[in-house]
Amino acid sequence: MILQSLLRYQYIFFSLIFLLRIINEFVGSENLNYILGIMAILMLSVSFFGATRLFKILGGSFLIVGGYLFSTTELAILEIPSLLTSNLLLLALLSMLPWMNSIVRSGRFDRSLNVIIKVNVSDLGKLYPRSSITTHIMAAFLNLPAATISQDLLKTILSPLDKKLRNSFISTATLRGYSLALLWSPLEIMVAVSIFATGVNYMSLFPWLILIAVITFSVDSIWGRFHFKKYSYDNVRPGQNKEVHHQLNVKELIKKIAHLAVSLVVFLTLVVIVGNTFDLSFILTVTLLMFPFALIWALLMKRLQRFWIVGSRTWVEKTNSMQNFIVLFISLSFFSNSLNNTSFLEMIEKPLSLVSGYPLVILFLIQVIFVFLSMFGIHPIATVGILTGIITPLLEIMNPVSIAIALIAGSSATFTVGTYGLLVTLTSMNTEQSPYRITLTNMPFALVISIISTIVAYLIL
Repeated sequence: MILQSLLRYQYIFFSLIFLLRIINEFVGSENLNYILGIMAILMLSVSFFGATRLFKILGGSFLIVGGYLFSTTELAILEIPSLLTSNLLLLALLSMLPWMNSIVRSGRFDRSLNVIIKVNVSDLGKLYPRSSITTHIMAAFLNLPAATISQDLLKTILSPLDKKLRNSFISTATLRGYSLALLWSPLEIMVAVSIFATGVNYMSLFPWLILIAVITFSVDSIWGRFHFKKYSYDNVRPGQNKEVHHQLNVKELIKKIAHLAVSLVVFLTLVVIVGNTFDLSFILTVTLLMFPFALIWALLMKRLQRFWIVGSRTWVEKTNSMQNFIVLFISLSFFSNSLNNTSFLEMIEKPLSLVSGYPLVILFLIQVIFVFLSMFGIHPIATVGILTGIITPLLEIMNPVSIAIALIAGSSATFTVGTYGLLVTLTSMNTEQSPYRITLTNMPFALVISIISTIVAYLIL
């Protein structure tokens, strides 16, 4: 009973660590970094028991392999805490995401976007791109809740249809639209992880990621338009469509969409300006700007009270439930830093040099590895850790932007085919179908996005 009460307040301990990590970005104190390492050990110990079985296995594997690699180095045991802090800033970024999600909910942008799906649709072919783009727009701000919101709405309006058809439509339109948003969104943790791993600038990636998203969305929308065209959308009762259309304020809807678009542009502009002016990393800049930006946004919309109520509750809940990511990130930090202090990287440079003349193959295989491992429940962040030994030497012989594109595109593709991933699992529960069927249905899309991103990455080598 006492333990459960304490666990409800662990967000205070976690937040203190994140705050000290941010402060140390400016101070650069080795002593503070060591103290953070000791605190990270405590945080890992507390979180390990609350993590799911999959993340316990992943984290434990990184710790065991990292421990073996550490034993082959000349580092002293007392230096271990210093090896555990490199990913704390990523955890700080993850903990701030609920504030941005909350401002979108407070402004009821999600409700306005869902109206787009319902109006003036005669067949599923026309409904497909509309459902996908709506999920895409919401996912850029709301992340995971965007998919569940869209799926719940589609389940309701498509309820008269055959269950197999309805499930196929939902698991393709929502998951694909969602994954394409995470391909370029500055709020997506895998974008931050890939930037962290390669050291590239976000704005050097942004145009290419948008290009890949637009091309892939266009290809998928054309497919969806023709694939579902033969199924009429006749489940609306007579007169209901007119009623919905009457209730729809077109100007207000356009205003809401424009509001979201402008807000995202302003946020990205601030990230670039602040980052360049004060010479801050992308991850640190986004982490620092997220809360004040959302707060000012709420003030301008006169939604401050609702924003604070929704945001504070969501923030506490999400920070208290970060155990999976804490276990994964801290153990991954130990593994990566131990690996960097061994001669292993030098050992793989020679075989890599033999295939360096085939960059197209390398870029595609990186993404295939993401997709393949996701089918066995391996989180894309863990895949980056596994690929660390390969990525580091490649950065010396290939354009880091191309490598970053391959990492981001590969991780984005996993959200549609990761059989044991959170999104596929939630979709499986929402639609009452096998996760393997969802994986099989979306595998062609995963291959398409991999091929398109490989070509783009190759052309800018």
